[in-house]
Amino acid sequence: MVTVLLLLLPPAAPLASAVPAGTTARPGAAARPAPAPERRAGPVRRFTHPGVLLNRAQLDAVRERAAGRAEPWRSAYRAMRTDRYGSLSYTPRPTSVVRCPPGSRPGRGCVEERQDALAAYTHALLWYITGKAAHADKAVQIMDAWSAVLDDHTEGNAPLQAAWAGSSWARAGEIVRSTYDDWPRSRARRFATMLRTAYLPQVTADVADYNGNWDLAMTDAAMGIAVFLDDADAFDAAVVRFRARVPAYFYVRDDGPLPQRPPHSSIGSASGLRTYWFGQRRFVDGLAQETCRNFRHVGYALAATGHMAETAWHQGVDLYAEAGDRLRAALTFHAGYQLGDTVPSWLCGGRLSTAMGPDTEVLLNHFVHRDGSPLPDAQQVAQRQRRHGDTGTDDLFVAWETLTHAGNPG
Repeated sequence: MVTVLLLLLPPAAPLASAVPAGTTARPGAAARPAPAPERRAGPVRRFTHPGVLLNRAQLDAVRERAAGRAEPWRSAYRAMRTDRYGSLSYTPRPTSVVRCPPGSRPGRGCVEERQDALAAYTHALLWYITGKAAHADKAVQIMDAWSAVLDDHTEGNAPLQAAWAGSSWARAGEIVRSTYDDWPRSRARRFATMLRTAYLPQVTADVADYNGNWDLAMTDAAMGIAVFLDDADAFDAAVVRFRARVPAYFYVRDDGPLPQRPPHSSIGSASGLRTYWFGQRRFVDGLAQETCRNFRHVGYALAATGHMAETAWHQGVDLYAEAGDRLRAALTFHAGYQLGDTVPSWLCGGRLSTAMGPDTEVLLNHFVHRDGSPLPDAQQVAQRQRRHGDTGTDDLFVAWETLTHAGNPG
């Protein structure tokens, strides 16, 4: 992994707030939908639940589509239902300290933690779709196992590891606590304490000089955790960080001849900024800080940015509108080369690594289906990925988003 600077500042102190009591509506129960939140730029003080990445209207649509035969949802649901993460025999593997060093050095608990968090989220979705309590119980078993023992994340990749797992934990916990009666409140509070103490300090650390997918993934986790905790201060801090970091990752010509510097960055010169952008010297609409590294990491950044904007949308804050020009440009720019556009010599030395995962469904859902923006190249790439069966998970922090968000404005 190419990193500009490996100095990480001490993590911020945990934020204090009350842990909310869970709500108990079962997925099949009749319930009046909550009114859509008013979208505003100011701070959020009352949260909508469920509201981490998915709201109830979207969950209801997922359940309805999973029962039908229409594509791409039928195939996406089959992939999730038959995946190892959805097995009722899945066994969690918690550890007290997750140690994740950079590079190829072996860690402890890193893969297990990410996989267990994804499994908890998968079972939470399966519970809502099928109404089978065994899936909710399995999600609870996995979350309880980790909250009983986890104390900390250590080594150089700790913030990114906490981001990947923390994002999935928040989504899983939000669905289960909002829709399932039988998660004991004491265990749900213990899970909330784990998110506050073992994850939130890590994902709010300052990583200004790291590649931007770190900061964006970390803030994705911080925002989801904040909603689960009903922590307005932590949510507002995540919104502030989104507003500062997204413009420093996705370039548009209004930025001037050079991209914006990441907030708090030590980069002090134009040459240093170009080095940070992997040697790129010419900047055009939609270029990302890691385009010349590879599209895989750009995909992580797009996914994390979409997750944050979607969660904020459910909480009444329209980050899509604020970053829309950048995100539409980035989707279009990268899709063109994924579809085979000739790479000019001035772009990344004429060579691009264009493999990107299933990372754009959330953004496309908003811009195409809510906003009505034509993004034909990006839609074509997504449709091609669906046809090739790439509708699942990256085994990090993106999971089942063709099923949950394709054409699902909520």
